[in-house]
Amino acid sequence: MKKYIEPRRYLVNCSSRSLPHIFTDVLVIGSGAAGLRAAIDAATTCRVIVLTKDDQLAGSTQHAQGGIAVVVGSDDSFEEHISDTLATGQGLSEPDVVRTIITEGPERFRELLEWGAEFDRTAAGDLDFTLEGGHSRPRIVHARGDATGSEIQATLCAAVRDNPNIRIMEHAFAVDLVTDGNLWRGALVHNEEGGVVLSWARATILATGGCGMLFRETTNPAAVTGDGYAMAYRAGAELQDMEFIQFHPTTLYVAGASRALISESVRGEGGKLRNDLGERFMQHYHPDAELAPRDVVSRAIITEMKRTQATNVLLDVTHMPPGAFAERFPTIYSICRDFDIDVTTSFIPVRPSAHYMVGGVKVDTQGRTSIDRLFAAGEVASTGLHGANRLASNSLLEALVIGHNAGRMAAAHAASNQEPVVRHAIIDDFQPERPGTLIVADVTNSLRALMWRYVGIERNSEDLAAAERAVDSWCSYVMAREFDTPEGWQLQDMLTLAKVITVSARRRTETRGVHCREDFPKISEQWQHHSSIRRKEDKRR
Repeated sequence: MKKYIEPRRYLVNCSSRSLPHIFTDVLVIGSGAAGLRAAIDAATTCRVIVLTKDDQLAGSTQHAQGGIAVVVGSDDSFEEHISDTLATGQGLSEPDVVRTIITEGPERFRELLEWGAEFDRTAAGDLDFTLEGGHSRPRIVHARGDATGSEIQATLCAAVRDNPNIRIMEHAFAVDLVTDGNLWRGALVHNEEGGVVLSWARATILATGGCGMLFRETTNPAAVTGDGYAMAYRAGAELQDMEFIQFHPTTLYVAGASRALISESVRGEGGKLRNDLGERFMQHYHPDAELAPRDVVSRAIITEMKRTQATNVLLDVTHMPPGAFAERFPTIYSICRDFDIDVTTSFIPVRPSAHYMVGGVKVDTQGRTSIDRLFAAGEVASTGLHGANRLASNSLLEALVIGHNAGRMAAAHAASNQEPVVRHAIIDDFQPERPGTLIVADVTNSLRALMWRYVGIERNSEDLAAAERAVDSWCSYVMAREFDTPEGWQLQDMLTLAKVITVSARRRTETRGVHCREDFPKISEQWQHHSSIRRKEDKRR
């Protein structure tokens, strides 16, 4: 990777400028399900600070519609869930990791119930399970129909607010991790007053979520810009499987409107996909038709759009009795109604969008990264659970399990490391080379359009090379400028991540799971392994 894709880097040194300092035992960066779950566990023995770049409800967890895939039904089994996960992962899911997360999942789910989370139940009072693509049986628990993420977030936020050992810092943007040689020490943080502070801790947990905003078409909220991956990369952590980005098959497509997720559960309840001619088509692509894995459905939709020269396909839920759709999917029903779509008589226009980063910062089942004192959990982390393609609703399960484990492990590390948290000074070794005004929003929008066009659902060598050249060109002048706002730092993070993803996608010369190479359309035995990428040492130091 070229040297100039590295944005500013902050190193511990005893002779530098003075900044305000804050101290804690465990620092958690991110306030979604994984971050809050980690904070709760770390706070049993430690002081914890949780940083969130927006407010507590701005991340992806709040918007999760589907649910949690968890074995708590009497007719379900760990072995079936494990088998479904391994099959969807297409040879790259780690069996031991899969078993650990799936078998630990029920306990994490029961804890949510103990903390007051309410999940949908049948008339008899039993949990109401639904079916999603890739699952052999209904095992998805959901809340308020399609508001599962909101219920989980509210439950965890309440538990955090009641904990005196946890401090939440909202509108606090983590600019970079601070390192001293190969040791992690803390983070440089831009706060809501516009100042910069140094946050020192004995252990840090990255829980910054995904990178959906790197693509023009996305289901992700605006805050999801991949900052955690970029920070970990710059700190020298190993990143794994960064070419594997899951595109959700069905997002509402109305020209000029922001994209809205149409949950997998809609097809689980019998929704049918039709092309622009009104014809069903999924049965021609997979024996499970609309309930095929997401990568299959996304590529089938793209193929049908090309064949019919249409901008979208159609999701048909008119089979559902009047009122049933609104009761089961109140959020989706409300969104459709806002655009004058009567789901009882009309089809919903949908198309794929970037949804979930399958790869991430490499961790074990305890959330440990390749850097001492640095942990990661949630979408920013790559445990090996998902392999080449995430099974629907496994992500919230993973966030709860790995968040719990990372929180406990970080707390244990902090307790065993009783050396004083020293007030270090820092030096900024970055020297801006290009003074002057840069329209950050214009470069950001251009980057998102480029990534969607060339590094999206279908990829090939020519497009990936073109994307890499463009990113290199933008890096050459964006990275050479000094920024003092989160928007500028976000752009630097997005450019770093775009380079990492594009290089990883170009290297994997096969089609597997969510990574589709038009020029290498088959699975290759030579690629029956994870990919890995990490930052090379800067020779200036």
